[in-house]
Amino acid sequence: MKRTVFFVSDHTAITAETFGRSLLSQFEHIEFERITQPFVDCEAKAQDLCRRITEAYARDGQAPLVFSTLTDERLRHILKDSEAVVFDLFEAFLDRMETTLGQPSAQAIGRAHGLGNATLGRGRVEALKFAIDCDDGVGLDAYDKADIILIGVSRSGKTPACLFLALHYGIKAANYPLTDEDLKLSGLPANLRLHRKRLFGLTMTPERLHQLREERRPTSRYASLDQCRNEIRAAEALFRSAGIPYLDTSTMSVEEIAANILHHSGLKRVRW
Repeated sequence: MKRTVFFVSDHTAITAETFGRSLLSQFEHIEFERITQPFVDCEAKAQDLCRRITEAYARDGQAPLVFSTLTDERLRHILKDSEAVVFDLFEAFLDRMETTLGQPSAQAIGRAHGLGNATLGRGRVEALKFAIDCDDGVGLDAYDKADIILIGVSRSGKTPACLFLALHYGIKAANYPLTDEDLKLSGLPANLRLHRKRLFGLTMTPERLHQLREERRPTSRYASLDQCRNEIRAAEALFRSAGIPYLDTSTMSVEEIAANILHHSGLKRVRW
């Protein structure tokens, strides 16, 4: 079975995608063709979207699904008159919130992902710059400014997690790769000892690490399963002996890794 899905918004469509993908993930045996349509902010664009929905209906033989975060009531009515099954996030909750809070909503475009506060916006940019400047063991002199320092063997997910933490939560995250030389030491590398309370370890199964490294350097010693087993065993022993909390990322997306790090470390999310 194939079904066309539209993620529709009058702004970035990030919320519509997140909302829709979360629901679609519960249906494993259906093939979804996903189409993201941001910036539907006038009647002409809404009508054009309805035309594309009609074409998808004719092609698939089934009504497309639409996940919408349109705020303009006129555009929402146009979309509801289309041949799609519309899941309207604002319609589901906005009326009830207006009643509960005792005032009408602003119906303003882009509030969820707008800058909102210039100071907080600069904080996110600064956190992203910090993550880049302190990636892969560089920028050691700035570690005392880090909110968290991710450590683990190569390809355990440190860099994407740092970038996600910075971009989405404004958290200054550095990362340090544990090398063969580091893992042969009796304790933490000297560069990390002063920052032990900021350290958080990432690990994964040797089989998953082997798979990731094979994509990077096929048939190399670096990617061999034995090497992966040895490094993971040594890294986890180091985490336990030094009292460093750590997380197995084998089956996690970067979003899940970041959320788990926040949960286990107690770091506060920056609200934009």
